[in-house]
Amino acid sequence: MVEAQPRAVSAPQPVMVPIRSIGPRERERIARHLLELTPHDRYLRFGYAAADEQVQRYVDSLDFERDELFGIYNRRLDLIAMAHLAFAPGDEHSDCAEFGVSVSAHARGRGYGARLFERAVVVARNEGVGMLFIHALSENAAMLKIARNAGATVVRSGSEAEAHLELPSATFDSRMSEIALEHYAAVDFALKSRAKQFWAFLASLQEVRSGMRDARKKSAP
Repeated sequence: MVEAQPRAVSAPQPVMVPIRSIGPRERERIARHLLELTPHDRYLRFGYAAADEQVQRYVDSLDFERDELFGIYNRRLDLIAMAHLAFAPGDEHSDCAEFGVSVSAHARGRGYGARLFERAVVVARNEGVGMLFIHALSENAAMLKIARNAGATVVRSGSEAEAHLELPSATFDSRMSEIALEHYAAVDFALKSRAKQFWAFLASLQEVRSGMRDARKKSAP
């Protein structure tokens, strides 16, 4: 895994987490994930207490051609964590990008935010981004901790904070890392999809068997 800053030799290796690229077909999952956030979590994610209509407007306006979105899914294929790597439109500040992340309440404490950030760094490097920005509220300690741990410079201004991280140029290793991580996530998602379909089949089969047992009991003398 390519990271923004080298880790100390004695530091524990991060747990491998399958992170999948999100496409336009996932808008419904994205909306469900964000709408399930509490008002306070929405406040931390967007910088204001976003209402349902504002969250839906954000989802509808996502530009999958320009930006990159990544997600972590559970075994039921629910989106439990997602990141948005937003690139500058057109040629304006083409070497800059902004990172945003959200994690479902029940999935926190597992390092998903940090893993999503590391994945975004790899993609940003390979896209020629030299400066990655994080705009967050000063009270968003989790987001600012991720930025600081990656070596970002954090500047506070009242209730808001701005972090920026200078990224090294892309290398062969960083490009191969992105390909490997995407393949790993694709395989994981495919396995989870097959498992979900199989369990649904078993559930329907169980219903049929239960119905047959009930019918036999009713028809018994």
